[in-house]
Amino acid sequence: MVSVNLGVLHYVLDHIYCTILHRMKIGTPFFSKGWGGTNLELLERMVNQLFPNAASLAWPPAVIKPAWKTKWETNNACLKECSFATPCEEELVHALPPESRTARVAFLVPKSVPAEKMACVVHLAGTGDHTFERRLRLGAPLLKQNIATMVLESPYYGNRRPIMQRGSKLLCVSDLLLLGKATIDESRSLLHWLEAEAGFSKTGICGLSMGGVHAAMVGALHPTPVATLPFLAPHSAVVPFCEGLYQHVTAWDALKEDASHPLVKCNGEVTLEQVKEKLRSVLSLTDVTKFPVPKDPNAVIFVAATDDGYIPKHSVLELQKAWPGSEVRWVTGGHVSSFFLHGDAFRKAIVDGLNRLSWRKASP
Repeated sequence: MVSVNLGVLHYVLDHIYCTILHRMKIGTPFFSKGWGGTNLELLERMVNQLFPNAASLAWPPAVIKPAWKTKWETNNACLKECSFATPCEEELVHALPPESRTARVAFLVPKSVPAEKMACVVHLAGTGDHTFERRLRLGAPLLKQNIATMVLESPYYGNRRPIMQRGSKLLCVSDLLLLGKATIDESRSLLHWLEAEAGFSKTGICGLSMGGVHAAMVGALHPTPVATLPFLAPHSAVVPFCEGLYQHVTAWDALKEDASHPLVKCNGEVTLEQVKEKLRSVLSLTDVTKFPVPKDPNAVIFVAATDDGYIPKHSVLELQKAWPGSEVRWVTGGHVSSFFLHGDAFRKAIVDGLNRLSWRKASP
């Protein structure tokens, strides 16, 4: 008999999925329009504004006033939606495409349960997740445990996708950074609303893949303890784009030829290695290990896959090392298969992370 190594199969499945979805030249690659600025100095200044050093990261969340509209309700649950202007700084709002400047949110909440006896988790989008449905399905079973689900539509995705962008392929490097900063600001404002206005006694933030990176950033920057639950997430955008499968679907030639960002030439021309090193330098500013430790690291639970073709094990372990007290849980599978097969493990991590938080006292 021929024995089959399931781990290898999961890993190969990730490569096949990436090939079919990204590498068959059906669409444009990532960053087909280059770096996204008029000169290198402008890009670097913008990046430093997006991800400042840890000493200046404790800015308070912007206050939002969401106006909810009920989409449907049953005897036990209600789904509401709202939109609001992104709370980013004015300079960054202008840098966002017009389509991305308005945030959209879905809110699935149990009925007939007071907010102070409920928890709520904000779910952030992974690469390619353009709708609410997938994350609502992940959170819906938690209603029975009085855990509400709030789903944020990412900038550059869904109804917020720029008209010239095809699918999830961001046109410029700066788009990836702007997406991250807007997601962080919007998520922190939503958490603040849940805590200060809606009266929820426990809150959390979770996400898969790219959404997991953003969830980790939000958990690190939020001023109050929240359950922080990154699923199938690297410690930095460097991992998928410079080391992982996305390096095969990145428009290296476009980055190389983008005259607005001149690089030092070697023997009269810019080398591919120089371009890769520049991208690594820019994306290293998304390294979550450089962010502050969350207020309650015991409520941080990473869920990672044993045979992930996108996210190597060392990347997950770097985050755990940077945040003492956090926990890593492993599920058997690859990046793609774990997403489809391990919803129960993700939900258990959500429940356990929330259980590690203390109930907030109601405001007088």
